[in-house]
Amino acid sequence: MNWLKKYQTEWVLLIGIVLVYGLTACFNDAYIERFQYNVTTLILHPAAILGIFALGAAVVIISGGIDLSSGSMIALSAATVCLLMMLFSHWGMAQDGRLPWWCVSVAIMATLLIGILVGTIHTWLITVVELPPFVATLASLVGLRSLAIIMNKSVTASIGNQSIKVNVNDPVFFAIGERWWIAMAVFLVLALFLHILLNHTVLGRHLYALGGNEQAARLSGIRTERLKWFAYSFAAFTAAVAGILYATRIQQSDPESQGRAGELFAIAAAVIGGCSLAGGIGRVTGVVLGAIFLRTVIDAVAKLVTAGSDDFEGMIVGLLVVLAVAFNQLTDSKEGWQKQFFPGWFGWSAILSISVLVTAVASFSMRLSGRETAWRDGLLTGFLTAIVLTVFKTVAAIAKSERSRVAAREQLP
Repeated sequence: MNWLKKYQTEWVLLIGIVLVYGLTACFNDAYIERFQYNVTTLILHPAAILGIFALGAAVVIISGGIDLSSGSMIALSAATVCLLMMLFSHWGMAQDGRLPWWCVSVAIMATLLIGILVGTIHTWLITVVELPPFVATLASLVGLRSLAIIMNKSVTASIGNQSIKVNVNDPVFFAIGERWWIAMAVFLVLALFLHILLNHTVLGRHLYALGGNEQAARLSGIRTERLKWFAYSFAAFTAAVAGILYATRIQQSDPESQGRAGELFAIAAAVIGGCSLAGGIGRVTGVVLGAIFLRTVIDAVAKLVTAGSDDFEGMIVGLLVVLAVAFNQLTDSKEGWQKQFFPGWFGWSAILSISVLVTAVASFSMRLSGRETAWRDGLLTGFLTAIVLTVFKTVAAIAKSERSRVAAREQLP
């Protein structure tokens, strides 16, 4: 049964996907009535796009780094491909409203090349300039989106009408964005490629070694700068692919909104899928299921909370990341499920803080949905949370005391 333990994260995610979908279907009849549309268009299509750049984020995390530029890279790549296609049309290359296939191919290839160039710059900043990965990619997080906005304004102004948004009316773009299975096929091909690379090549083993202990990897003769170049270039490349698919989906480049908080969703999908932020740990299968699970949960919230469901996304993603990291630490630590989460006086402080937070979240959420007893129900929810956590703390303390007595008895002669 070692394979069950090895892939326990994947099994938990599979069960979670089924449970979330089933519970949503119980409270929303339209979920079953429009089963194919819900699964393909609302879950698998956006999950595939999320999963594509989550694969890139996973490679960086496995190698011991972090990439905060995914969302801005998506905005930049969407702007690049749309601007190039708009320019080709402006230069008279379109015939009967359709660009030749080579124009579309050039626009896509140029966009992917820019992704690799951005990854190369990240590697240079990290390995030569010796900036921390957080700082190097944080600069891109801020700068690339601004660059996309400037590009759109500059190019559209030069041909007559300045605008932040760039529309593309091309049958090829429409066909790619309309068919959900194209994004899923790209996702699965990239996932298969990365799975083979990480598990069956020397490069993959070196990436794990780099994330596990960079100094030891360097002393053993591994060219760590080349590994970092691959990791950050692959991350930027996958973000560029996702940006192209986002652009085809809405037939538009909108740097102000496209890819917004994408880096957080990518890191969340990777962490939920079992990647350790300490580096050296992670599997492609987990990232694939993590992206699908994350998208399933977000879609479930949209179905159950019809008013302002987008406002809950960040809170839900944050909660899932905390739970995923806690689960991974429990399964990897020596204490396992015997770990005490609320020890001593600090535990009481944590219980109080969590209860107050739950009260606030529940109260404001219920008030937003129009419930007149929102404040009372919120207080009741916080009070019940405090009781549950207190019981949990008490049981854990009793269990620890009992284990200590047993260990002391075993040490007696």
